[in-house]
Amino acid sequence: MRETFKNQELEARFQKDGYVEVPFLKPEEVEMLKKYYFDTLEESGGRLGPEDEKYQSDAEITYDFTFIDKNSDYKQQVFDMITKSFESRVDHYLADYKPIIANFIRKKEDGGEVPLHQNWAFADEHKCATVSIWCPLVDSNKENGTLEVVPGSHKRFGEVRGPMIKSELFGIQQEIIDRHMVPVETKAGNSVILDDSIIHYSSPNQTDGLRLAIQLILIPKEENSIHFHMDLSKDRSTVEVLEVDKDFYMKFNPWKKPSEEIKRVRSFKYEPFDMTIEEFEAKMSQPRFDDLSVKSQSAEVLDHNTEPIEVRARQTSFWSKLKSKLTKA
Repeated sequence: MRETFKNQELEARFQKDGYVEVPFLKPEEVEMLKKYYFDTLEESGGRLGPEDEKYQSDAEITYDFTFIDKNSDYKQQVFDMITKSFESRVDHYLADYKPIIANFIRKKEDGGEVPLHQNWAFADEHKCATVSIWCPLVDSNKENGTLEVVPGSHKRFGEVRGPMIKSELFGIQQEIIDRHMVPVETKAGNSVILDDSIIHYSSPNQTDGLRLAIQLILIPKEENSIHFHMDLSKDRSTVEVLEVDKDFYMKFNPWKKPSEEIKRVRSFKYEPFDMTIEEFEAKMSQPRFDDLSVKSQSAEVLDHNTEPIEVRARQTSFWSKLKSKLTKA
């Protein structure tokens, strides 16, 4: 497994818990980024929604984040500003990572719940970790909707993650929140660096104050970025593996169908399934999906009553072939 952090103590904590908190921005840098956000809001094109892509969804987004802005030029401007502001700290902490997505995330007063989820898969997670740097620009706590995580849940669930792929955790979200979620109360300017596969959540901003944060998503410099796409209008059991880059995300949104011109690495069969809270809790103490000793075992040994055997077998075969394909790309 490729290292994520240059510092071995941080690396050990990250591998154990799936996240670390570190000092990041100076107070004057925090104020500069807050000012930049409000000074450039008029350049925003407004929030995209599923209706803009002719996609039917009952899900309601009650917070603002740059990724779904209608103006791709504004997205690029925000990306450039955040990456420039974060560059020296990224190089200080991380072992040769490159940014692919940057966001301002704003929760307005009395709203902005972010449902329990894992971030999309952005690279081959059996070889490396992709990370999100979450940096609040105000002190963040339970009352204003700070980031909450399930420590140690990284690389145990959702090996195949994309916007149109149902999570096996969908039916037990509230039970996980009630039983396992830990709030990470963070001072303005500190950052939480988390594995994109960790389970996380944030509650509504229940104060009358601003709750503004930055997210920067990064992958190892040597890795190709991938995107898992399931075309629900064609086949609800086939996932396409797309090879993408930073520019893809600039023009993409969760409801957009990727262009046929984008390189397809391959496709594979994948049947979404539902997990019970008992299966979830059992799996928390079992090996991670990037554990090489697990990948070399048979599907029967892998099962442990947490996933259907045929699903695990397919995923194992898929990842071994994908790694070979990406290495040659």
